[in-house]
Amino acid sequence: MAAVRAACDPMTSKSAIGGKSSLTPMRFGRYGVRGAVAAFLLIAIAGCAMLGIGGVTPRQRAADLEPMLSAAGFHMIPADSPEKTQHLKTLPALKVNYYAGKDGAMRYWFADPDYCHCLYVGDETAYQKYENLRIQARIAQNEQEAAEENYEAQQQMQMNMMNPFGFGFGPGIGFGF
Repeated sequence: MAAVRAACDPMTSKSAIGGKSSLTPMRFGRYGVRGAVAAFLLIAIAGCAMLGIGGVTPRQRAADLEPMLSAAGFHMIPADSPEKTQHLKTLPALKVNYYAGKDGAMRYWFADPDYCHCLYVGDETAYQKYENLRIQARIAQNEQEAAEENYEAQQQMQMNMMNPFGFGFGPGIGFGF
């Protein structure tokens, strides 16, 4: 069994002439191809992270959520003293949180210690309005993205129809021949 595996493996099999392997193994340092692929993926991910590709920045998140919170009925409480500012920095930032009030009713809050230096506070009604606004914003964003994709596809089809040589760039280069 090992002899069959060795004969089929291009890295270990010998050619009939000269007893040397006809294929030379491709090496990428001491970690091989897997190491090269892993390094490439690591560099690509790090590059995307440095450019901010694939994620929303905290400033963008605050700019998106704070108008919705205000429109939903949350009240903004500015951190206008050093004590309030210090306390605001201890709270989880840019995330809607909740607690049960003394009367048992749910209270919701959103801390922004870095951009508006404020705390948004609302009740259950304001939170439900906020959730509805978030859903509407998500639907609108999806519709906008779909409209942009449709527009780009339409533009591409028009460009393809105007090209007398088919789907390429000209004679001998494209796929139209």
